[in-house]
Amino acid sequence: MSSSIDAATRLERGRRMFERSIGGSAQAFIDGIAAVAPDFGPLILEWEFADVYSRDTIDLKTREIVILAACAALGATGADAVKLHVKAALRAGVTRQQIAEILMQVGFAAGLPAALCAIGAVKAAFAEMDASDTNG
Repeated sequence: MSSSIDAATRLERGRRMFERSIGGSAQAFIDGIAAVAPDFGPLILEWEFADVYSRDTIDLKTREIVILAACAALGATGADAVKLHVKAALRAGVTRQQIAEILMQVGFAAGLPAALCAIGAVKAAFAEMDASDTNG
């Protein structure tokens, strides 16, 4: 019984951290992948957001810089995660100019194709955020 309480607590902590850092609905995130992998969304919230993001050894801004760089280095595989974490990085205090610098550094370390792919994801994220700012 206590393990299910612990899991519920972790999931709730993960939901709160997801919504604080990403700025979107944790339930919408879970629902978005539930048709294919119903248990995967809650596991991501528990592990990534409750267990890792909640740690205080590095601050949230640094964490977002690391995640942007790591996902950008994955090229097309990481593009969706780059797009998701752009807003989180901005919410954590990373500037648009710093995001551009991060991607340039990724280009030298992981290759220009990976960085250019990430630039496309960032451009799309910026466009969505700018459109939402002008629409309401």
